[in-house]
Amino acid sequence: MKLTPLSILTLILLSPSLFADKLALIPGDSTGVAKEQDWPWWRGPARNGLASPDQSPPLTWSDKENVVWKTPIPGRGHGSAAIVGERIFLVAADKETETQSVIALDRATGKQLWQTAVHKGGFETKGHAKSSLASSTPACDGERVFHNFLNGGSIWASALSLSGEILWQERLTEFATHQGFGASPAIYESLVICSADNQGKGAVIALDRVTGKRVWQVDRPKLHNYTSPMIHHVAGKDQLVMVGCDLVSSY
Repeated sequence: MKLTPLSILTLILLSPSLFADKLALIPGDSTGVAKEQDWPWWRGPARNGLASPDQSPPLTWSDKENVVWKTPIPGRGHGSAAIVGERIFLVAADKETETQSVIALDRATGKQLWQTAVHKGGFETKGHAKSSLASSTPACDGERVFHNFLNGGSIWASALSLSGEILWQERLTEFATHQGFGASPAIYESLVICSADNQGKGAVIALDRVTGKRVWQVDRPKLHNYTSPMIHHVAGKDQLVMVGCDLVSSY
C-alpha cells in the first residue's frame, strides 16, 4: 500500500474553549448532534459552510508547530471529515485493493478505531484523474454514519453503526460517469437525502435513516452535475435546494 500526500490526516491545534456547546438552529434537524464544536456533515453544523466566528486559528505550521497528531490513511479521498463527539469519520478508496472504506478515528489522538470496507471491487475507471472514488463527505446523526459511493456503475447509499457495522445498503440509481461523483448525503428529520445528477438516470432520493427504505424519489435532468442537496428555511418552509443542470430547483 502506498501513501500519497493526500493520505495523511492532520489535526490542527485549536483550543476547546473556542467552541460553544450549543445546538445550531438549522432546518429539519432532529438529531441533536449539530453542535458548534462538531462538523457532523457537509458544510458544517448549520449547513452553511461557516465555523464559529469567535475562534483564533493558527496561521503558521511546521512538522511540530500547531499540530496535535498525524495519522496515515489508506488510499485516497477528497471528502471532508465528519466530526461528532470524540470521533472523526472519513472515507477512502484504495485502488491497490479496490476497496472503498469508511474510517473512524479518535478525535483526541488520531488512533484508528475501525475501518469498514463498504465495497470491494467494482472500481470505476472513467472520470477526472484528479478526482477520487471517495469524494463525498459522510454524515452522522449521532447513531449512524451515512455515505454515498460510486461503485459498479451505480450510486450506493450505506449506513454504518458508530462501531463500524454495516446496517443497510441501498442502490440508488445508475450513474453515467463524466468527471466523477462527489455529492454528499444530507440528514433531514427522519430522512437521509442523496443526489446523483448524471447523464443517465439522475435523481434526488430520500431514504429512511433507520431502515434505508426509499421514501420518495424525484427524477433530475439528464445532465452531468456534482451538487449535494442543500436544505434552507425560505418563505416560511424548509426547502431542499439543488443547483446545476442549468437550473436552480427547490423541492
